[in-house]
Amino acid sequence: MPSGGLSINIRPTPPGRPARKHRSELKVIRNNNCGQGQPMDLASQVVWLFVLAIPTASISWTVTHEEVLRETREFFVIKSRRGKKLITRKFFYLFTCEYCFSHYVTILMLIITRYRLLFDDWRGYLIAGFALVWIANIYMSLYAFIKIDIKKERIKAKSEEEKSKVEQMSN
Repeated sequence: MPSGGLSINIRPTPPGRPARKHRSELKVIRNNNCGQGQPMDLASQVVWLFVLAIPTASISWTVTHEEVLRETREFFVIKSRRGKKLITRKFFYLFTCEYCFSHYVTILMLIITRYRLLFDDWRGYLIAGFALVWIANIYMSLYAFIKIDIKKERIKAKSEEEKSKVEQMSN
């Protein structure tokens, strides 16, 4: 086989029929970033990093903080505190900590998308995994900061509203 992963088609292709790809070409296409036929340039990789961090952060935050999964999370908290074995406590703790849980969501995202960063082999997965966790946790920290700020504003508004009601009643 010639260098560069190209193959020579020895059998002629009948007219009007597309040439079949050699097995090695199919492997190259299957193993490239995010299922595309060509490796991504660095700018595309960075864009993918920031985009993939959004669902990673969203899933991690929802499972570990939001009201929709409160009962499940409370069960995990109890199991993480009262488990008889260390492995049981650590396993259930992973579902209560957004940082810990984001690692598992990241692994799932890397499996689904086959995203790699900088390298087109296992090193690319490793670098992409840690970078994705880092960006996702920045997103979650920003969301928490914004959520706290919004809560403060609501409390201030409610307090001022109650003060004005008290003043109106006293007048």
